[in-house]
Amino acid sequence: MNTSISPTPTITETPQGRLDEKDVEKAASAMPTPQAATTPNATTGLSAEGRTRKFDFWFLPIPKRLRYEPERKVHFGLLLNCIFGFASTFIVANLYYCQPILIELAAYFNVDYDRISRIPTLVQGGYGCGLLLVAPMGDLVPRRPLLLGTIVIAFSLTIGLATTTSLVAFEIITFFTGMASVAPQILIPLAADLAPPERRASAMALVLGGLLFGVLLARVLAGLIAEFASWRDVYFMALGVQATVFTALWSTLPDYPAKNPQLTYFHILGSMAKLVVTEPRLIQACIVSFASNTCFTCFWVVLTFLLGNSPYSYSTLVIGLFGLVGAVGVSLSPLVGRLVDKMVPWYSALFATCMLTITMAIYWGAAGVNIAAVVIVTIGLDVFRQLQQVSLTTSVVSISAPMRARLNSVLILSLFAGQVTGSAVSAQIYTKYGWRAVGAFMFAFSAFQIPVLLMRGPHTRRYTWFGHEGGLEFRKSVALAREKEREERERAGAERASGADADSTRQETAAAHAHPMVDEKRDDPSTSV
Repeated sequence: MNTSISPTPTITETPQGRLDEKDVEKAASAMPTPQAATTPNATTGLSAEGRTRKFDFWFLPIPKRLRYEPERKVHFGLLLNCIFGFASTFIVANLYYCQPILIELAAYFNVDYDRISRIPTLVQGGYGCGLLLVAPMGDLVPRRPLLLGTIVIAFSLTIGLATTTSLVAFEIITFFTGMASVAPQILIPLAADLAPPERRASAMALVLGGLLFGVLLARVLAGLIAEFASWRDVYFMALGVQATVFTALWSTLPDYPAKNPQLTYFHILGSMAKLVVTEPRLIQACIVSFASNTCFTCFWVVLTFLLGNSPYSYSTLVIGLFGLVGAVGVSLSPLVGRLVDKMVPWYSALFATCMLTITMAIYWGAAGVNIAAVVIVTIGLDVFRQLQQVSLTTSVVSISAPMRARLNSVLILSLFAGQVTGSAVSAQIYTKYGWRAVGAFMFAFSAFQIPVLLMRGPHTRRYTWFGHEGGLEFRKSVALAREKEREERERAGAERASGADADSTRQETAAAHAHPMVDEKRDDPSTSV
């Protein structure tokens, strides 16, 4: 008797419902071939679906060379990478123009310092909302219109900042300006998508370097312009550079379809909450980033008080220009990126964390004694924090290509929480206990990061919370080759096990059909003796 076993249809879960195997096959047949994709989806997470768009915002034409064509591969070169860094510099600067001009703002609006100090809090609060609500949309909608749209909104709001005469209006506009200034957190995952795997860390390092440079440059530019002109001219200058950024991105940014068009906005937000409790590597990076940025913010908040009082007693202009010392760290962005490209990110993050701990020890011991110690700490903090941040970001965005924007948003939210914590506690510690207590606090937070990193090794599996496995190889190329071999062995083992189970099932089925035939012959009277 011939027997056959019907295969059980495979069920696939989607946000819209359940698809059986036939539906999956139809969807697969409709997808373009690998040769037609610009880059491998497994590496970039870019969707090859969608029509070619010809206009931004329904009226602004997209240059033909930048329109999406499935058969055309876009080259992500140094020029486009530098434009990403330039855009990050002058978009993130929107968050920091207000800090050096608070005295001028208080005098113009005729309020005390306590009231005017709400403005930096509001712009940072808006930025936090943007990280949570706007930046994750990079996984849902095409990135080109999203980036250009946020810049247009920030530009329009800056017009209000430059012209309003009402403090309440200024505060409201400030909040929404911060919310719209999240383009750097869309550009970082986009750089990871477009760059080849061997240059991914270098590409992200250049964008992150531009972001850090924007933090420093905004304070210096705003201070100088307000010193020799008016605080309104600071925002008129911001309008000019934002228009330049928009033009640069419009003329160079390639268009791509949405990465996950099948998802919804609320599914994107819900998946971010799920990531916080299901991804050990992400949680580890968030804890380290939170503690590191708490120290970073503590240093820069207290630096003004430290340099303005005895034994240094520097002027406000000198204190503002002192921030340019940190530009040394930003200038090392290409070197930092190449280092992370060569090493497993866990090792570079651990090295940077150890060096940050040593740097905080120097501050604890000598920041109020000799200006050389302050210079060393400033340079070391910028260099090693950048190395740490690039390493953590590289590690996190490699977890899942289709979720890079959400993964980066969760990581940056932890960074933002660290900045808020540092701002809240640093001034209180300094006013009550002095600079040495601040140094002890920063040293403790830096040292705390080391055991957090050591809880999970460099090659620990994705869903393993604690432990070390997979050896101690620090070269990224060798580690990736070994990981690929391990995955192939596991896949082959699973296929052999599946084949053995299928053979066993066929044998049992054949035996079950054979036994009734024997019993039937035994009961037949014609066969009895």
